[in-house]
Amino acid sequence: MKELTEEFLKHLIVEKGFSKNTEEAYRNDLSQLIKFIEEEASKNSEMPSWQHFDRQAMLRYMLQLKDKGYASTTLARKIAATKSFFKFMTDEHKVQQNPTENIASLKVGRALPKPISVTQARRLLEEAAKETTPEARRDKAMLELLYASGMRVSELVNLNVSDIDLSGGYVRCLGKGSKERMIPVYPRATQAVEQYLKEARPHIAGAKTAETALFLNVRGERLTRQGLWQILKGYAKAARIEVKVTPHTLRHSFATHMLNGGADLRMVQELLGHANISTTQVYTHLTSDHVRRTYEKSHPRAK
Repeated sequence: MKELTEEFLKHLIVEKGFSKNTEEAYRNDLSQLIKFIEEEASKNSEMPSWQHFDRQAMLRYMLQLKDKGYASTTLARKIAATKSFFKFMTDEHKVQQNPTENIASLKVGRALPKPISVTQARRLLEEAAKETTPEARRDKAMLELLYASGMRVSELVNLNVSDIDLSGGYVRCLGKGSKERMIPVYPRATQAVEQYLKEARPHIAGAKTAETALFLNVRGERLTRQGLWQILKGYAKAARIEVKVTPHTLRHSFATHMLNGGADLRMVQELLGHANISTTQVYTHLTSDHVRRTYEKSHPRAK
């Protein structure tokens, strides 16, 4: 059971950009959940398993948490951790049913995403372009494509060579719920990918010519989410970007910069692959300064 929780915790760090402190809080919450499942299994003389944790078990777990007298914020966090974990488990097909589905979360406010600035994004991409080794060519193509498309890191590493339309300037992405979307990609990104495919990928692939993955690690195999995260951290440090930068930071930055540039909210929703526009609307809170500047510049009575 702990192996799956470790996989989930890595997902929080790499894809969600959570801090080590937040990761530790989730670890403690899930350890408490595992203990509950083990105690219930012991009562029934069963082996503890995620598969046996159903909706009724979730309700019993929530009741136990409430009986312990936790503060509302702590209780909300523990329930949210469980819901987030089982959503990950169902998305990854580790369990067939989500026992937390349709169980309401306790609302305690939502943290705003933290994008980097356009200048910082430019510095990051320029840092990746300084070297000409096969690995550097790959890194430049990856980071350009990530910022150009706003894809989730899992979507990026799951790309195959056939998913890129270099002449048309599109990437075919398979998102959550196996929903496919076509994302336009700016010319600099397609050029970086084309250069990588022609000059670098064959060297990295070596004898593994049958590998279909677009981005490869040094063993010629599909690059992992963790591998991409480590690569990005190195470039962010070299570019002297002092704020924390994760693959999900580039997704946040893509959305914020698109809205600041005048993109329609519905279009950004489609590009990001959000099922609900309310998820995309969180980025509008980050563009208020831009809206104010545009208003003061445009309105005849504001001058």
